[in-house]
Amino acid sequence: MRLYRFLSDDDTSAFCHKVTAALNKGWELHGPPTYAFDAARGVMRCGQAVTKEVPGTYTPEIKLGAQ
Repeated sequence: MRLYRFLSDDDTSAFCHKVTAALNKGWELHGPPTYAFDAARGVMRCGQAVTKEVPGTYTPEIKLGAQ
């Protein structure tokens, strides 16, 4: 089965570390990163979709971050 996650965070090194950790757990980038200005907080936000092939059958109870 293919799993999907959308990672997001403020535009800081924490976002890069989050994506790097996912890549090192076998997740693959899916499309380009996205950026948006959060006017309420006055900060830029980043997002990156990632996917991963794993054995098994999908159920909503799967803990995506633990994969």
